[in-house]
Amino acid sequence: MSNSLPTTDSSQYRVSIEDLLKAGTHFGHLTSRWNPKMRSYIFMQRNGIHIIDLLQTQKLLDQAADAATRFARQGKSVLFVGTKKQARQTVREAAESCDSPFVVERWLGGTLTNFQTIRNSIRRMEGLAKMGKDGTLDQLKKKERLMKSRELDKLQRNLGGIAAMPRTPGCLFVVDIRRERIAVNEARKLGIPIIAMVDSNCDPDLVNYVIPCNDDAFKSIQIITQTIAQAVNEGRKAAQIESANKKAEKEKLSEQKKG
Repeated sequence: MSNSLPTTDSSQYRVSIEDLLKAGTHFGHLTSRWNPKMRSYIFMQRNGIHIIDLLQTQKLLDQAADAATRFARQGKSVLFVGTKKQARQTVREAAESCDSPFVVERWLGGTLTNFQTIRNSIRRMEGLAKMGKDGTLDQLKKKERLMKSRELDKLQRNLGGIAAMPRTPGCLFVVDIRRERIAVNEARKLGIPIIAMVDSNCDPDLVNYVIPCNDDAFKSIQIITQTIAQAVNEGRKAAQIESANKKAEKEKLSEQKKG
């Protein structure tokens, strides 16, 4: 096996090997911490660290992005999940850029499997927010007002990203499947497809669309997450175009019948 990193590239891919290298996407974990199921995604070992095969990362990222586009085109939402410190801002910004729901603080158990209860909490949050806007909170005693304000802050922090999600998502995008194991388990239980960044210490069998890559480095998280967000936007735009074309065709047929 050659000890040089893969450099083969093609303009047909969404992200170049060079950009993946610059982002440090190829750095896995210490060889002692690896999951043997990731064997086929490992290119080599270097200084006790597994190096991920970026040719596979590039190809599988495209397949994952195509899936995200397909889900969005079908009108299904993609829920972005990344609660580790270095992922929060990137995941939030990426999700917001494609008008998608997100969880970047604590994943509440039952977010998917007990969604109706979560919706009740969201309604509670919206009610408290309304009380703050119309001045109702100001009319309460100081202690009660403080308690409700703290409750609202906590609800907004944990549920604000999914407040506009009316039903369980069509797909999950997860940054770190070991950290987000509860989210992954809930999605698997409900048969919700999972797109995920899968590092060398993870089990790829838990995921429908594996993106083998470094799930710890900020730049790696950023390049992968932004690519998925762009794919969601592509699907949304395609759906809008299809809808507009169908509407125009319907109007044309209607006019022809009148004529």
